[in-house]
Amino acid sequence: MPSLFDPFSSRGLTLPHRIVVSPMCQYSSHDGFANDWHLVHLGSRAVGGAALVITEATAVTAQGRISPQDLGIYTDAHVEMLQRIVRFVHAQGSAAGMQLAHAGRKGSTQVPWEGHSGIAPTDGGWIPVGPTPAPFSETFPVPHALHPSEIRGIVGAFRDAAVRAHNAGFDMIELHAAHGYLIHEFLSPLTNTRHRRVRRLVREPHPSLSRSRRHGARGVNERSPVWLRISATDWIEGGWDVDEAVELARRVRARGVDLIDCSSGGLAMSQRIALGPGYQVPFAERIRREAGVATGAVGLITSAKQADAIVREGKADCVLLAREMLRDPYFPLHAAQNWASPSRAGSVLARRSGRCTARQARGD
Repeated sequence: MPSLFDPFSSRGLTLPHRIVVSPMCQYSSHDGFANDWHLVHLGSRAVGGAALVITEATAVTAQGRISPQDLGIYTDAHVEMLQRIVRFVHAQGSAAGMQLAHAGRKGSTQVPWEGHSGIAPTDGGWIPVGPTPAPFSETFPVPHALHPSEIRGIVGAFRDAAVRAHNAGFDMIELHAAHGYLIHEFLSPLTNTRHRRVRRLVREPHPSLSRSRRHGARGVNERSPVWLRISATDWIEGGWDVDEAVELARRVRARGVDLIDCSSGGLAMSQRIALGPGYQVPFAERIRREAGVATGAVGLITSAKQADAIVREGKADCVLLAREMLRDPYFPLHAAQNWASPSRAGSVLARRSGRCTARQARGD
């Protein structure tokens, strides 16, 4: 089995090791534009030796933002600053990824440090959308129930966003289908009670997954990997579960998804999550084994020893770190210096002199 510091290839992208910066909401944009905050947030993790740095959930429409301060890629004007960020990340020897997202019924809300309520259109918010008019909670806005033609419009927005991400220079794309946001809302029987056809996953995955993959990212560059973040379970009786997640992984793998990023929860306030170190790793392990697709593990992974064991034991192909990368932006370098063998650490430590690069045949 490979180790944490062995290379990892995902379609046309080869990473020098398997430590990835997980998407983390920053709530620091204005009208969806990236700025110096994002340059420093993403750039510092690249300087710290991450193999791949992935942006926060980046909205494919203005209405698809979680908050008015979310990052977006729903207009061509967003591309210029993103290009600057990608250039800096690449200069540090890291690959750059973008997570494309639509918040669905969890949109038009306050930034977390100001509260957990919806924002009215008169106060700079908007009417969110979802499979049904049921809100996420009593303090969240009542969403507009999407019609089929509106769903097709959102699929087109994912496609357009994928083109913009390519034009900005990103090496890969991750589609966000987790944490109770729009695609997850269509997948779960607890939130999708109208669009029964979409729930027939055994025969056809959700259109946002298959069509965005086919018409968007893969249409831009056949060698660019596309990953899919899912909630492997709703943590609610009668909700989306790991059996369905395995079946979804099989279906989207056949349609060109290269890796399943295995998270969980976020759909409803009634969830009961069994927290603990590496609590979501078993989902990555089972999906990898039963669906025959590469997986990424995420959630309370806090040490290099723990991360290396996940990879060595075949539980996942890479690890995606969030809070640990906030605590220590230089986690990969420190792990290589203090824990890995010299032969394994070389590719990471070489970043300090710029000798290590993420390699990809972009097809430009």
